[in-house]
Amino acid sequence: MNGDDLFSLAAADLHRTIRPLAVRMRPDTLEEIFGQEQLTGPGAFLRVMIEKDMVPSLLFYGPSGVGKTTLAHVIAAETKCKFVNLNAVMSGTADLRRVIETAKQDIQIYQKRTLVFIDEIHRFNKSQQDILLPHVENGTIILIGATTENPYFEVNRPLLSRLRVIVLPPLSVQAVVAVLRRALRDEEKGLGQQRITAADETLQSLARLADCDARMALNLLEQVCALLPAGGRITSSYLAKVVGQRAYTYDKGGDAHYDTVSAFIKSMRGSDPDGALHYLARMIEAGESPAFIARRIVICAAEDVGLADPQALILANAAAQAVQSVGWPEGRIILSEAVVYIACAPKSNSAYQAIDAALADVRKGNCGEVPAHLKDAHYSGAAALGHGTAYLYPHNYSQGWVKQTYLPESLQGRVYYKETAYGEEGKKATLWHKRRQET
Repeated sequence: MNGDDLFSLAAADLHRTIRPLAVRMRPDTLEEIFGQEQLTGPGAFLRVMIEKDMVPSLLFYGPSGVGKTTLAHVIAAETKCKFVNLNAVMSGTADLRRVIETAKQDIQIYQKRTLVFIDEIHRFNKSQQDILLPHVENGTIILIGATTENPYFEVNRPLLSRLRVIVLPPLSVQAVVAVLRRALRDEEKGLGQQRITAADETLQSLARLADCDARMALNLLEQVCALLPAGGRITSSYLAKVVGQRAYTYDKGGDAHYDTVSAFIKSMRGSDPDGALHYLARMIEAGESPAFIARRIVICAAEDVGLADPQALILANAAAQAVQSVGWPEGRIILSEAVVYIACAPKSNSAYQAIDAALADVRKGNCGEVPAHLKDAHYSGAAALGHGTAYLYPHNYSQGWVKQTYLPESLQGRVYYKETAYGEEGKKATLWHKRRQET
C-alpha cells in the first residue's frame, strides 16, 4: 500500500470520526428508511412518483427526527434532477434568486430540472416565500420544503396551494429501535466495529428518552458507545450517565405548546384527571408560566364546569392567586388540586352557550327597545314618559318572584339559557323551568 492509499484511508477515517453518527447513518435508499412505510412502501404515492421520476413540489410536515431531510436526500439520489440544499435559517433572498437563475440556465442548456430542498421553510418571511411562487408554478424548480410547524399557519396560502403537503407522523419506538440496531451493526458507517450490544428494552428506553426522534436517538447512542470499551454492553446506568434528565420538547410559540394546552383543557373537560395531570406535568417540566396554566384552569372552570358546580370557579380563581404568591415548586400542588377538582366536577356549558347565543342576536341588530317598565325611572319626568311605572318589584311578592316580561318585544320567547340536569344546576333547573313556562 503506497503513501497515497494510506493518506486516503486516514482521511476517510477522519471524515467518519468528525461526522455525527446521525449524518453517517442517513439512508441512501427508500428501503433503508424505517417508520414511514405509508410513504415509502410498495404502491405508496411518494414511492411511485420517485420511481417514475415525476416528483411534484412537496411540503414535508412533521416533528424533528422523523425523516423529512432524509426523504429529500433519497429523492435527490433516485431522480435525475439536480439537487440544491438550502436552510431557511442560513439562506436569504440573494441565495434564492441565484438558485432560480441557475435552474433556468440548466433547463435551457442541459434540459435538466432542479430540485430545491428548503429545510425549515417556515423561517422564510412572506416576501421570500413569494419569490418561490412563480417558479414553482411554471416548473422552473421542484420545491421540497420541510417544516416542524403547522404549514397552514406558517406558509403563505398561494405557495401552499401549489405544494402537496405530506404529513410525516412521529416514529414509533419500534422504528427508532430498528434505526439504532442498524447503526450498531453497520461496520462501514456505523458502530459495528466496536461490537457493542444492547437489549431491546434498553434501546426502547433510549428511543423514549429521545422522544422518538431518530436523529437525537442516534446522537445519544454515539455518546453512550463512546463510554464503552469494544465489545461492551449498553445498560440503563450508561444511559443515565449520558442522558441525565430529559428536556421535554416544548416550543412555547409552536405546535407542541398549543397541542399540549389543547390536550390539557380537553382532558379536564372530559373528566379525566389522569390525562389532565399528565399534560399539566408536561407544561410544568417545560417551564411554562404558572400564570398561563392558571388562566387556562379558570377558563375551564367557567366554560366547562359552569353552573353544575359554581364552587369550581371560586377554587380555580383562588388557585390562580395562590400560585402567583407561592411560585414553583410548591405551586405545582396548588395547580394539581384545582385540576383534579375541575376534572372530577360535574360539567355544564350552559352559561357559555347562553352568552354566545345572546351575543349572536345582539350582533344581528334590530333587537328592539328595552321594555318601558324596565327603563330607568330615577329622574324627573320619567313617569311622564311611562318609564318604570309598570315595573313589578319582585321582593314584594312571595318567594321573591313575580311573573313579568324582561326581553324586548321583538325577542319575546327567545331562550338563551338552556339549563342542564347536572350537579348544582340540576337542583335549580326544575324551579327555573317552571317559572319560564309561567312567564
